[in-house]
Amino acid sequence: MLSKQVRACRRKNRVRAKIVNTTRRTTRLVISKSNCHISCQIVDDTKSITLLSASSMEKTVRQQAVSNCNRARAKDVGLLIAQRAVVAGISKVVFDRGSYKYHGVIQAFCEAARTKLDF
Repeated sequence: MLSKQVRACRRKNRVRAKIVNTTRRTTRLVISKSNCHISCQIVDDTKSITLLSASSMEKTVRQQAVSNCNRARAKDVGLLIAQRAVVAGISKVVFDRGSYKYHGVIQAFCEAARTKLDF
């Protein structure tokens, strides 16, 4: 039986392989989460730089919700990154969920970010 890290690495590689062709034309929205926090970045792969970032550890997001990593907090972070992207002139991104399933906190984040961004 494969270890948890090996299975997660395989899932991440499978997701990245599917989006590798589309990231050459657009930016990539990368999400990462822990048991306590959620963070995201908008990355330009052609220049290998991070354009924007948002996290549940930011002061403005921490004041809004009670718990750290739940659906409400993920929605707040999703809206925050979407607002920052619109201000920066980014309207289209490719969602890179990494090794996480599109479920729960990841789904709430993605649906909130979709209100202003085009996936």
